[in-house]
Amino acid sequence: MESGNNKQINLAIVGLGYVGLPLAVEFGKKRSVIGFDINQDRIDELSSGKDHTLEVTAKELSEAKHLTFTTNTDEIKKCNVFIVTVPTPIDAHKRPDLTPLLKASHLIAGVLKKGDIVIYESTVYPGCTEEDCVPVLEKVSGLTFNVDFFAGYSPERINPGDKEHRLPNIKKVTSGSTKEIAIFIDTLYKEIIVAGTHLASSIKVAEAAKVIENTQRDVNIALINELAIIFNKMGIDTEDVLAAAGTKWNFLPFKPGLVGGHCIGVDPYYLTHKAEAIGYHPQIILSGRRLNDGMGGYVVSQFVKAMTKKRIHMDGSHILVMGFAFKENCPDIRNTRVIDIINELHDYNVNVDVMDPWCNAEEAKKEYGINMINSPSIGKYDGIILAVAHREFRLMKIDVIRSFLKENGIIYDLKHIFPLDQVNMRL
Repeated sequence: MESGNNKQINLAIVGLGYVGLPLAVEFGKKRSVIGFDINQDRIDELSSGKDHTLEVTAKELSEAKHLTFTTNTDEIKKCNVFIVTVPTPIDAHKRPDLTPLLKASHLIAGVLKKGDIVIYESTVYPGCTEEDCVPVLEKVSGLTFNVDFFAGYSPERINPGDKEHRLPNIKKVTSGSTKEIAIFIDTLYKEIIVAGTHLASSIKVAEAAKVIENTQRDVNIALINELAIIFNKMGIDTEDVLAAAGTKWNFLPFKPGLVGGHCIGVDPYYLTHKAEAIGYHPQIILSGRRLNDGMGGYVVSQFVKAMTKKRIHMDGSHILVMGFAFKENCPDIRNTRVIDIINELHDYNVNVDVMDPWCNAEEAKKEYGINMINSPSIGKYDGIILAVAHREFRLMKIDVIRSFLKENGIIYDLKHIFPLDQVNMRL
C-alpha cells in the first residue's frame, strides 16, 4: 500500500460515539469513509443528519459528503484501513474492561486481509494494542502480525462539549508497528489535523502518553480537592485562595469538584492496573483517585451538617440537584459522579429531584435509574445542590433559584456559579 496514493485507501471507522463520529466526519470531507457501529439506532440517527452527543452539527454531517454509515460487516470487507474508536471503561471493581475493544478486534479480524492496517484510538495501558488486541486479530484472521497485516495507535484527545478544542486543531500523536507503517499512519492523519502530528517512537510510547495526560489532570485536581477540604475546615473560601495564588505566573489553574467522565475518572485505573501487573503498586495516582472518588460523599456530609445546623430534618426532606452530566454544557452522563451525591442523599432517606437541560431523560433512567424533572416546583425544596455549571444555570438569577426553596432552605454551590454572598455554602 503506497502512503502517497490516496485512492488506494479504503477507510473504516469502527465505533461512532464521541470519538469516532468527529473523526469519520473530518475524513469524510476529504475521502471515502465507512462509519461502522453495532447500534442500528445510532446509524439511523446519523443517517438522518442528527447527532445526540452534540459533538457534530447537522451542517458538519452534511459536509462529510464521502461518509456513509452501516451496521453491516460485509460493507467494510473492502476496507483496508480500520480505525477503532470504541469505549474502554472500567468494571465495578475499577479494573479495565477491554470487552468492547476485543469485540471490535474480533469483528475486524473477520474481514482482515493481507496488507491491511488496524489503528486503535481507544485509551488503553501501555502494551495493550500489541499484547491484547493483535493476538485476537492474528487468531481470528489466521494472518501474521507485521508480515500480513499491521497496527498503529493514535490516542483520541476529544474533549466532550468543547467547541474551541476540536479534532482538527488538537495536535495528534501517531505511531505504527513498523517504521514504514508509522509514517503511513502519520501521513493519513495529517490530511485532517490542522494542528499537526507528533510521530511517537513506538506504539507503547503513544499509549503511555495518552494515559498519563488524564492521570496528570486527575492528580492535580485531587490536590485542589484536598486543599478545599482543608480550607473548609479552616473557614477559608477556596475560590478566594485560588484567585490569590493564581496571580503567580506559574500557578496551575485547577478547580475543586467532582471528577467523572469517561477519561479523567477512568484512565488512571488503566495505568495503575498495568503498573500492578508488572509488580509496582502506585502511591500518588491511587491516592488521588481515592480522594476524587470520595468527593461526592464529602459534599453530602458538608451539606447534611449545614442543614442540621438550621434544624432541617434530613429524613423525608426534599432536595433539588441541578445538573447530572459529568461536565458543563455537555449531554454526556458516562461515569458522572453526580450520581454519588444522589446515592448518598438517598441513604439519608431524602427525596431527590434531578434536573438537567442537557441530558437525555431516557438515558439517565436506563443507565442510573434516575427520573429527571423538567422544571422545579416553587417553594418545594429544603436544599439545592448546584452540581454542574451549565450555562442555563449561570444565566439564572439567584432569586429564581431561591424561589424553589422553602423559607429556611440551603443552596450548596458546588461549581462556584454564584458569588459566595449569594449562596449558603460552596466547595
